[in-house]
Amino acid sequence: MGYDDVITHLGGFGRYQRRIYLLLCLPAIVCAFHKLAGVFLLARPEHRCRLPHEEAPVATYQSLPPAHWLLAYPLDEMTGKLNTCEYYNVAYNDSYLSGNLSDTTSGTLTCSSYLYDQSKYRNSAVTEWNMVCGRSLLSATSDSLFMVGVLLGSFIFGHLSDKWGRKPTFFASLVIQLVFGITAGLAPDYFTYTIARLIVGATTSGVFLVAYVIAMEMVGASYRLFAGVTVQMFFSVGFMLTAGFAYLIRDWRWLQIALTLPGLVFMGYYWLIPESARWLLSKGRSEEAFVIIERAARVNRVQIPSEIYDQLVREESAQKEQAQTASQQPSASVWDLLRYPNLRRKTLIIFFDWFVNSGVYYGLSWNTNNLGGNQLQNFVFSGAVEIPGYSLLLITLNRWGRRSTLCGAMLVAGISLLATVLVPSDMNWLLITCAMIGKLAITSSYGTVYIFTAEQFPTVVRNVGLGASSMVARIGGILAPYLNLLGEIWRPLPLVICGALSLTAGLMSLLLPETLNRPLPETIEDAENFGKKQQRSRSQSLEDEELNTMINGNYGAKA
Repeated sequence: MGYDDVITHLGGFGRYQRRIYLLLCLPAIVCAFHKLAGVFLLARPEHRCRLPHEEAPVATYQSLPPAHWLLAYPLDEMTGKLNTCEYYNVAYNDSYLSGNLSDTTSGTLTCSSYLYDQSKYRNSAVTEWNMVCGRSLLSATSDSLFMVGVLLGSFIFGHLSDKWGRKPTFFASLVIQLVFGITAGLAPDYFTYTIARLIVGATTSGVFLVAYVIAMEMVGASYRLFAGVTVQMFFSVGFMLTAGFAYLIRDWRWLQIALTLPGLVFMGYYWLIPESARWLLSKGRSEEAFVIIERAARVNRVQIPSEIYDQLVREESAQKEQAQTASQQPSASVWDLLRYPNLRRKTLIIFFDWFVNSGVYYGLSWNTNNLGGNQLQNFVFSGAVEIPGYSLLLITLNRWGRRSTLCGAMLVAGISLLATVLVPSDMNWLLITCAMIGKLAITSSYGTVYIFTAEQFPTVVRNVGLGASSMVARIGGILAPYLNLLGEIWRPLPLVICGALSLTAGLMSLLLPETLNRPLPETIEDAENFGKKQQRSRSQSLEDEELNTMINGNYGAKA
């Protein structure tokens, strides 16, 4: 008997749990705002050098007649396009601009200032601080450091939530997010903006993941898969709503502030959201936990037998003794996963799967400006396809198995993204369609890899393995902004690279053993043998079915 028995008596997903769960899903929308805002905050519109004869503020991007572009900018032999980051060193007088080329040029000069196309974006941090041409890496670095913040936040706020509690950590990270979200909108320079965004990135782990943990710790085992998938759909809703903000607010500073302010609403959660009763019990604060359980029981109109409370107290003492014993034993480390050949092979494949899923997911999410056509529309489509992507998991995971779902999704993503190479330049709608199919498939894959990973690693190092996998995933997200810069060289290039990675990871994942309805490995020895012999007795599978179902519910988030 344990806390899960309390959940069973309360009702796995009773009225109280549904109410709190819905409230805790809403912060995912704001976290999506911050994670996807860079697409618009750092939008890179078409640009060109301001020529010597063009005076500010009269001159605009469109004010130079098309016939004069060939006279002003050299041709880039690699791309076959005009290089608008340089201009010919010549006197731009009426004679030269009228086509009299008697004046020879003296090479080219680099830009001292730029003119930007404002037809799609009034401004952005890129246009304000001229992060184009030789400075284009600065914008990618800013997005990359945001993902570094996400990585740091998962460590910092994860530790604090285990030490101080879920609720205090949630509100501390929410306050920090509000302060530095507004700071990013008011930033006077690139450095301040980037550091503020890095801190905001860290707080997305504190807000989203901690809220997610509170929600999942009060949901019954049989509902956790549904609950975990649904909270990701709220993130997708926030994804799409970001485009709505960008459509209404064309100034990047006001956009950043507008995307931050909805977080104020969640400050009211202090009086609505309880601390995790499961965490309180783990810390020996049983009386506080019992108050929360009784409140839930009243709302759900059920009664908790008194013997369950007595059993929880006894188990609490037993767990303390176990924890003291465990503290005297050598702690598990990621090296335990790499010491044995079969386990090492599986671990490296799983790490690669996480790297690819994170890198491709964020690569595609941030690449919508490179697809051509209506950029806002592309962005909304990219968020909308996530809904069916997650919905598929509810059908496939327990029917087709984890490996089939993971491999199938990554193979579909790989093939659809690689197919963009064959799309004619005049069929941009087909390129966008292939990209969206790839986004839908990689969303399903990303949603599967956490569950599949939890079932591959043995109990003694499961948390270590999941933590290491998540860290590798963050590396993929950190590199994704640089991948998107390649779209300036050739528009389908980021899609092709994402496709090649997805296809490779999908094929490699076929080497992993299926875990659906199979006994979970408990020890390093079990994990080393798991996959060598695929045949397992039906009785073993049934004995482990309940534990397997519980793992299904521990659904990972993209934060």
